[in-house]
Amino acid sequence: MNNQGLQELPFVVVVVAILQLEGKILLTRRKLDAHQGGLWEFPGGKQEVGETLKQCLRRELREELDITVGVLQPFDVLRHCYPDKEVELHFFTCSQYHGDPKPLGGIDMVWVPKGELSSYEFLEADRPIVEKLIGRSSGKESCS
Repeated sequence: MNNQGLQELPFVVVVVAILQLEGKILLTRRKLDAHQGGLWEFPGGKQEVGETLKQCLRRELREELDITVGVLQPFDVLRHCYPDKEVELHFFTCSQYHGDPKPLGGIDMVWVPKGELSSYEFLEADRPIVEKLIGRSSGKESCS
């Protein structure tokens, strides 16, 4: 609890990849039984104890898409509060990887031209990044 008697939300660090190929960006859709199920997102996942951000992202992309990524460039960091948790998202761009991305574990996957990103229903936390990628100005969300 904080000093005002309010319970603090669980804090989660998530590392996310913006994978680009020939002007398109790879999106994955969350499983229906997951938190925010059925919504689109950039691939990635929760950081585990002892992992660096880049180690986490490399592990997640291997587990979710069966690819090995090369150079990861920091793109943005933002925080978002869901009703049940606070998430700090670290976004990295990646244009070099080995393997043919394929959705593992029952997730859907699609390559989308940047100009069409806004037609997909994204996780709330990813929306500021979508706006940034398509060239619209968007204030970063944060928790208060």
